[in-house]
Amino acid sequence: MKNYRLIDHIKFIIPSLIGIFLFIIPVKTSTGFTIPIAVLSNWVQELLADQLSAIMMAIIVITAIMTVIIKITGRDAFQKTPFFQQLFDVNIFWSITRVVGAIFAVMVYFQIGPEAITGGDTGQTLLNSLLHVLFAVFLFAGLFLPLLMNFGLLELFGTLMRDVMRPLFKLPGRSSIDALASWIGDGTIGVLLTSKQYEEGFYTKREAAVVGTTFSVVSITFSLVVLAQVKLAHLFLPFYITVLISGIIAALIMPRIPPLSRKADTYVNESVDEMDESIPNGYNPVTYGYTKALERAKKETSFYKFFKEGGQNILDMWMGVAPIVMAFGLIALIIATYTPVFQWLGVPFIPVLELMQVPYAAEASETILIGFADMFLPAIIGSGIEADITRFIIAALSVTQLIYMSEVGGLILGSKIPVSFLDLVVIFLLRTIITLPVITLIAHFIF
Repeated sequence: MKNYRLIDHIKFIIPSLIGIFLFIIPVKTSTGFTIPIAVLSNWVQELLADQLSAIMMAIIVITAIMTVIIKITGRDAFQKTPFFQQLFDVNIFWSITRVVGAIFAVMVYFQIGPEAITGGDTGQTLLNSLLHVLFAVFLFAGLFLPLLMNFGLLELFGTLMRDVMRPLFKLPGRSSIDALASWIGDGTIGVLLTSKQYEEGFYTKREAAVVGTTFSVVSITFSLVVLAQVKLAHLFLPFYITVLISGIIAALIMPRIPPLSRKADTYVNESVDEMDESIPNGYNPVTYGYTKALERAKKETSFYKFFKEGGQNILDMWMGVAPIVMAFGLIALIIATYTPVFQWLGVPFIPVLELMQVPYAAEASETILIGFADMFLPAIIGSGIEADITRFIIAALSVTQLIYMSEVGGLILGSKIPVSFLDLVVIFLLRTIITLPVITLIAHFIF
């Protein structure tokens, strides 16, 4: 420690404390507890309420146009700006997806086309609601994410939590910050943080896939919204304990079974060399973690670099994710709203629910898989079921399934995290199979 100056300690401590405050520390608001990033996000949404739909449509359309241009002219047209070259030079599948997302956005904004696309339960839900949230969250999360990543906090927690995260979840210690930011903050922030760490070579493909699909939980605030929808807000404490228990059990199992267990343990550059998490002689986890944190903080010497990286994070998420959410989210909501597909898929769960003595098993079965489209749909559909225990199970399951295409699923597909759409389907089903019996057992104990 004697080789470090006071300024080195300050460069680690001050930015890290600000990052922890912004992303992790709950603060009380008029509507309950949330994190400061969410407070800033809500402020921007209120400030730009009348403009955000047009702004998001413009972002999605510009992204599609630039993607088409680079396909026509070749990637060399952007060789002087590597960031934009990487942002717009995507494969043909994602290029088509971006164009489809742009077409959907224009149709919804100008109310052109069938009700299935432009209606309040489908396109308007995305463009006039969810994408408002994503705009604001990405604005502040992207800008301030370097506070968590670049000033030593991940290095400190990577050392401190190594002996917890590695044996339990087969993950490096630094993933504990991703998990905490998701559980207390918001799943979108967890996906953003995970994607950036994977791109910078701190996670292998397997580790990034595990963190992105296992710990990107909806926020405490949104859990309250779900519980209020099923008229059980007075049971928040037992509800969230249920979510925690079932979520941890799923997190213990999922990394050990396919498809996550089959992901390559190679880094973004295809290297197979594992990160060295060992602690040298003469150090303990605290002193070595703090030393590594100081080393990382010393490298940050420019305010320009900080804001440049934050700005690139914002554009990367706005332009990389919003078109994917618009395309996949809208298709999923159309299927959920206008077809009986999810009802048919729920039929095999009727005997399972009856075996577990869940009242109104047939009605509950319709909500089991519809959460893949949007995690709020099960609560909406199940809110009319008369049995409290059934509504409790539906609400808890929708929160612990994690993968829903209108937000987290679309975000993961739009990020650099190496997970395919088929992977998301399988992971969603496995999480459902794992957590449903656990939630039902706890619910019977509560009721």
